Amino acid sequence: MNKLISAFLTSLLLVSGCVHAQETPQTQLQRTQLAIGIYQIDAQVAVTSEEQQIGLMFRQEMPQHEGMLFVFDEPSRLCFWMKNTLLPLTAAFIADDGTIVNLEDMKPKTLDSHCAIKPVRYVLEMNKGWFAKKGLKAGAKLTGNPFKP
Repeated sequence: MNKLISAFLTSLLLVSGCVHAQETPQTQLQRTQLAIGIYQIDAQVAVTSEEQQIGLMFRQEMPQHEGMLFVFDEPSRLCFWMKNTLLPLTAAFIADDGTIVNLEDMKPKTLDSHCAIKPVRYVLEMNKGWFAKKGLKAGAKLTGNPFKP
């Protein structure tokens, strides 16, 4: 009986550990430095499907100069939502040459879709209002990896 209880408690701990891991923000992704005009961005890079699915979920805060760059293999009309994302964000949908195609403000903890108006491979998420406060709109151009000519 003690072995059965021990096995049950061990499996319960493993399951609770998995749930906890799923609710932990990812903050250790590879980073890249981007620029847009005079502004510098320290961006985490989400490349794998798992990294992209987690995105900025569960983050309690993010410094103003930081963001997350999502990199996809092929251009498509990408759509993002904010399930389990606690921070209000602005998504910049970006063409291969670094040009912002469109910007979408996104509310935390919603399933509303925010989509690119044309096929893109890149999306940069920043704190909500970051682009607006700097006067940056669609047509502005990012530089740095992966936008080097």
